[in-house]
Amino acid sequence: MLQLSSVQRRELRARAHGMNPVVSISENGLTDSVLKEIDTNLKAHELIKVRVYGDSREDRLAYLERICTELNAAAVQHIGKLLVVYRPNPADGKTSSGEKSKTSRRPASAPHRTKRSFQG
Repeated sequence: MLQLSSVQRRELRARAHGMNPVVSISENGLTDSVLKEIDTNLKAHELIKVRVYGDSREDRLAYLERICTELNAAAVQHIGKLLVVYRPNPADGKTSSGEKSKTSRRPASAPHRTKRSFQG
């Protein structure tokens, strides 16, 4: 399971605030097909919300633990029936906080000016 610092967790919670859930866990529970869908969405988005339809808090905590363990993800937040899960995508070139990694770029060159002679 991936571990996050409190600063990383706070930044990820802020990013997830306006997001809608992309995966739902219904009365059938956390099946293999649901885990595969969560994995697919983590590959695509890194940070996702999962809605759990069920009243048992213990079940929601167990689902979150299983998702994080089996998919090597980090639990960002569990609030009500929503789970927020994060897994960085190393092929994307992003850092753990979701920002683009800083790469050295060549500075833009100044416009090339030529001397013009005016014949009058």
